[in-house]
Amino acid sequence: NPAEVIRAGELEKRSASLFQLWKKKLVVLTRDSLSLLPEGAGPGRRPKELSFQSILKLDCVERTDKYVYFTIVTTDRKELDFRCADSSSWNSSIALALIAFQNQRAVETFRSPAEWRGPGLEPTTSDSRARALATKPRCQPGRPLTSPRSEE
Repeated sequence: NPAEVIRAGELEKRSASLFQLWKKKLVVLTRDSLSLLPEGAGPGRRPKELSFQSILKLDCVERTDKYVYFTIVTTDRKELDFRCADSSSWNSSIALALIAFQNQRAVETFRSPAEWRGPGLEPTTSDSRARALATKPRCQPGRPLTSPRSEE
């Protein structure tokens, strides 16, 4: 379930204003997004959602005695700076969830090559063969191991 909460808690985000103040945010991490809500926001306030689809990477991790600083880079190259208490490991939680999301997308793309070629286009023979080889068991009881070359 993509909306399943992995973790919830507090992070600080650096504002884009002239003074670049650190503002506390209530954060909810799910399998496909990171939602941010200003601390003390009322019940009617909608969180800002950063979909993992719009996140390129988590970057620039720096540690001090008190904080871990990190940057989330979006697909449109915007940089969002965060910090968390060193012991909280928020940066690791976000990085692991982002990697899991990106891996799932890669598997889905591999399973349906026609999807990334465009509508109405059939996969090429080499794509079909690659997919068949990737899903075909290599070791079957009573048969010797085979290589892709020996099957041609």
